[in-house]
Amino acid sequence: MEVSRSAARPPARGPDAWFTGPVTITPLFNPKGQSQVGAALVRFEPGARTAWHKHPLGQRLVVLEGSGWTQVEGGPIEAIHAGDVIWCAPDVRHWHGATPTSSMAHIAVQEADNGSPVEWMEHVHDDHYANGPQ
Repeated sequence: MEVSRSAARPPARGPDAWFTGPVTITPLFNPKGQSQVGAALVRFEPGARTAWHKHPLGQRLVVLEGSGWTQVEGGPIEAIHAGDVIWCAPDVRHWHGATPTSSMAHIAVQEADNGSPVEWMEHVHDDHYANGPQ
C-alpha cells in the first residue's frame, strides 16, 4: 500500500497557455506501473476555464462543488453542478470551467496514450464563453 500525503502534492497555478483566469491544479495521482490513468483536482475561480483540448482516451470529470459550463465542439454549452459526472469521448474537442459568477471544482480523470493524456489547443474566446447555456 502507498499513502500519498496532501503535503507532497501541493496545488499549482494552471498555466496561462492552457487556461483563462485563475485555476489551481492539485495532482491526485499519476500513472503507476501498467496503469496509464492519472487524476487531478482542478479549481476554477469565477470566469476561469480551460482552452479547447482533447484527450486521446477520453476524460471523466466529477464536479465536487460550485457551478460550471462545458461544451464539446459543435454542441451547446451545458451547465454543470456539484454531483454531476461528465464523460467526454476520446479525441473530442471540448472545454470546461466555472460560470462568470460561481467558482467550480472538479476531479479530472484521464488516461495517457504514448505518454500524453491531453492535446491543448486555442483559448475559448470571451465572446464565445459569454454566450453561456441557451
